[in-house]
Amino acid sequence: QLQASGGGLVQPGGSLRLSCAASGRTYDDQSLGWFRQAPGKERDFVAAIRWIGGRTLLADSAKDRFAISRDNAENTVWLQMNSLKPEDTAIYYCAAGSHLRRDPTAYAFWGQGTLVTVSS
Repeated sequence: QLQASGGGLVQPGGSLRLSCAASGRTYDDQSLGWFRQAPGKERDFVAAIRWIGGRTLLADSAKDRFAISRDNAENTVWLQMNSLKPEDTAIYYCAAGSHLRRDPTAYAFWGQGTLVTVSS
C-alpha cells in the first residue's frame, strides 16, 4: 500500500515536500516513482528512486528544481519540490514498480494522489 501526502496550495516560487509511505509488502526489489496528472492531460513521470541503492531518475522538467529521496527504515520516499511554477499544478501520485523507468505502465502499484496547486 502506498500513501501519498503533503500536497497543498503554494505560491509560485514556493516549496513543498511530498511523502509516500509504503507498507504491506517488501519494496527491496522495487523502484518508487512519482507521477503527476494535470486536468485533461496524461499522467507524466516526475522522478523515481531504487529502494535499494538509491539510484535516481528525474524528468527533465524536474532536474533543476525537484529532488527524490528515501528512508528505508521509515519506508518513506519524499519528493522535494522547489521553485514551484503554476504549471506544476497537478495531482501527484506515487507508485512502485520493478524497474527504474519513466513509463507509468512499468509501475504495478499505485497510491492515491495528493493535489498540488501552485497559484498566487
